[in-house]
Amino acid sequence: MQPSPLTSTAPAELRASALACLLEPDPATKVAMVAAMAAAELALDVKVPLAPSGAVPGRPARPELVPPRLVGRRSMITPEGRAMLVHALAHIEFNAMNLALDALWRFPDLPAEYYTDWLRVAKEEATHFAMLQAHLQVLGHTYGDFPGHDSLWEMVDKTRGDVLARMALVPRTLEARGLDAIPPLRAKLAQAGDMAAAAILDIILRDEVGHVEIGNRWYGYLCDQRGLELRATYAELALRYEAPTLRGPFNLEARRRAGFSELELSDLPA
Repeated sequence: MQPSPLTSTAPAELRASALACLLEPDPATKVAMVAAMAAAELALDVKVPLAPSGAVPGRPARPELVPPRLVGRRSMITPEGRAMLVHALAHIEFNAMNLALDALWRFPDLPAEYYTDWLRVAKEEATHFAMLQAHLQVLGHTYGDFPGHDSLWEMVDKTRGDVLARMALVPRTLEARGLDAIPPLRAKLAQAGDMAAAAILDIILRDEVGHVEIGNRWYGYLCDQRGLELRATYAELALRYEAPTLRGPFNLEARRRAGFSELELSDLPA
């Protein structure tokens, strides 16, 4: 399917446009729609009621979604092993694009800056996916050739009823794990001689620090608005929503740049 950006018949309001992008199943079309939405300077209505007209999120028939333990080994010894790793990263970025779009449309009555922030995230995640998909094609594969898991979107879905839980458990928990995971993955790819993939991960790590910072900032804002203590509330939400247990090693320098306080870093398991 050829990419088709937003047209004159697409919604002229930002949140409605984000929902239209989210519902689009074709990855190339979704990427093009997100880029067009980001360039369009659309009006924003924080109160307009919205409802999906299809399955959320829109995604292609492939990759097959399986439990994480069945995704397969990603050995760097073979070209296929490297392709499996790049595919796994592309799948993460495709889901991250969807989660940013969902954060944009789903939660009303927030400051305009909230929507501007998540529009930026959606645009950058779409760029990450497009870069990884292009490199995957260089390796002789395409998105959908290998299975993927749905752990990231499962938490997005579980937190659909509360923007506070969403900010706590998606950007500042699951996405923050990427800050820890990217440097060793980058080292493996560089050691295997795939410097193009390593360079893509440098861009992703740079941008993901900003994405996690956005989650941290809006989580703090929402805690202030509701009169909640930040760390105790996070612990309660992680327990209530069964967030995954965090395991090190942690990229403390990146986490600091993403807005975690020293007290929050001290809460991480040793």
